[in-house]
Amino acid sequence: MKEYEVVHEIFNQCSGNQMRDVFIEETEIADLEAYVTSRHQDKDFTFEREDLADGTVIYHVNTSGILQRYTFTEL
Repeated sequence: MKEYEVVHEIFNQCSGNQMRDVFIEETEIADLEAYVTSRHQDKDFTFEREDLADGTVIYHVNTSGILQRYTFTEL
């Protein structure tokens, strides 16, 4: 398993509030896709993976119209 810094952002739908909820953790993860899927097991969601040149992996998640982003940076 590899150790990652995980930044999970939940974007606010309210037009008057441009802030987002941000959660940061360091954890060991064997499978990034399984990690994201496990966070949304009971919900209908879609996601798209983006791999950056520096090795960072970003998952863009849409859960019932709520946009979220998981950014994985290997430690």
